[in-house]
Amino acid sequence: MSIEKVKEYFKSQGMEERVLEFDVSSATVEQAAQALGCEPSRIAKTLAFGLGKEVILVVAAGDARIDNRKYRAQFKAKAKMIPAAETEALVGYEVGGICPFKVNCGVQVYLDQSLRRFKTVFPAGGSSNSAVKLTIPELEKHSQCRGWVDVCKIR
Repeated sequence: MSIEKVKEYFKSQGMEERVLEFDVSSATVEQAAQALGCEPSRIAKTLAFGLGKEVILVVAAGDARIDNRKYRAQFKAKAKMIPAAETEALVGYEVGGICPFKVNCGVQVYLDQSLRRFKTVFPAGGSSNSAVKLTIPELEKHSQCRGWVDVCKIR
């Protein structure tokens, strides 16, 4: 199970208490915010895109949306999300639990500037009823991101 992969990783980092599991769904930004009792903007949603033959993940604030013009300028391609039925095979997680930790080999992770306004955020933890509480520097480190991008606009 994907959450087990995330739990094992954070346990190896001495941070197992950061992986949170809920009795309710946290598959959407709104559901995750409700489960955590925080504002939706602090949910760090992970969006999966196909970029030619590559797979990239963009982690953005819960109130951010992909700006097609910015995305095209950054990645030199149109933003094309991976179909839900293909995400587990390509990324390593199902929709609703996609996170930037322990992803499949070759998947590139980017963090969007929309996250920089927060001290802590909550990305998913590999399942549709989990989250991980991290500071922005911790998210940078544990996502093994390739860098920061500016491809979103705040709603």
